[in-house]
Amino acid sequence: MLERLFHVRAAGSTPGREALGGLTTFLTMAYILAVNPVFLTAAGMPLEGAIVATALSAGLATLLMALVANYPIALAPGMGMNAFFAYNVCAGAGVPWPTALGLVFWSGLAFILLTVTGARRVLVRAVPASIKLAGAVGIGFFIAFIGLQHGGLVRADKATLVGLGDLGSAPALLTLFGLALGLALMAAGVHTAIFWALAATLAAALVTGVVPPPAELVRAPSLLALPGLQIDLWGALRLEYVPLMLVLLFFALFDTLGTLMGVAHQAGLLREGELPRIERALAADAAGMVGGALIGTSPVTSYIESGAGVAVGARTGLASVVTGVLLLVSLFFTPLVALVGQGTGGSTNPVTAPALILVGILMVQAVREIDWTDPTEAAPAFFTALVMPLTFNISHGLAAGIVVYALVKLAARRGREVHWLMYALAVLFLLRYAFLPA
Repeated sequence: MLERLFHVRAAGSTPGREALGGLTTFLTMAYILAVNPVFLTAAGMPLEGAIVATALSAGLATLLMALVANYPIALAPGMGMNAFFAYNVCAGAGVPWPTALGLVFWSGLAFILLTVTGARRVLVRAVPASIKLAGAVGIGFFIAFIGLQHGGLVRADKATLVGLGDLGSAPALLTLFGLALGLALMAAGVHTAIFWALAATLAAALVTGVVPPPAELVRAPSLLALPGLQIDLWGALRLEYVPLMLVLLFFALFDTLGTLMGVAHQAGLLREGELPRIERALAADAAGMVGGALIGTSPVTSYIESGAGVAVGARTGLASVVTGVLLLVSLFFTPLVALVGQGTGGSTNPVTAPALILVGILMVQAVREIDWTDPTEAAPAFFTALVMPLTFNISHGLAAGIVVYALVKLAARRGREVHWLMYALAVLFLLRYAFLPA
């Protein structure tokens, strides 16, 4: 039955190798079970509901990818998109989180429509590589900055806006411990470095008494706590929310495509530069985004951490079945995940702070692929990456990069290199900032 469903032998693999790959992917991405609720609670969601929604959406979407596309690619709420959801959509734009879930739902439906009609290819080709790469860099800095804040390593300063935190405080010392361990493991080539750094920081916090022990470790999840039950679909269709939906759609498209192609290249699944069954994979990803919104989380997307499972031999969807089942099993450990998500309470969370900083390091690596020798590519990339963390807003950085890209290409008399859609977006962004509040 496994062979009929997943063609394991035809892919040159074995069930044992697929199981090991699925377990490795789970351990590599398991940090999201604790980290994503940090963002969702910042948006105003209840903690237990945020935890259940994260694990359930990730598990079901990963199983969907396994059964629909037969690829060893796991899905979960995406880093970067969860920050945009919490700090830009909910906190920044003042959108209530039930309405924000509606925005994710409609963006996911648009993703499905673009995939089915083939319009996705036009959008992907329209946006230059420098903007796509710089978006990942900017989000990496943004997430790392949030981690530094949560860990007490930086603080607000009236004179300089940002200053060094109290490095002798318990949260800062725990963050530095977890960060040092995570960096050492990453340098040693351990794929699951982020997971072990988070686990070790939690253990240290429990031993030192900074975080109180939980009253229980295992509890059956309550589906009645799902935030998706309060989703506001019709309230999300207001005209002023269209720019937010476009940004959600933008990142869903390019994050997914980049992850799929990157993992497929690593696994040797590409055929003449193309990924077989790519439309199925994209459809599964988009369906995961829609389902995630109905369950109650920020956009679900394919995870680049799937490459860790591929590195130990995973080649088929059977590995994703293992990962998906483990994600669903984690639903029964909600009290433990809640302990991680709460941290020390207040504005600091030294348990998840090292994980956020380490994820930022991985995302910023895209900077090496940007052509810094060409000013018409370097300047847009620079402003995209810089504006995101400085304004604490991902969409502002994206807008800055697109406007600068159109301007410098015209100034260099290379306007024909720019897709018409980029000019249209640049004009729309200029009008938006000229006539609407930032």
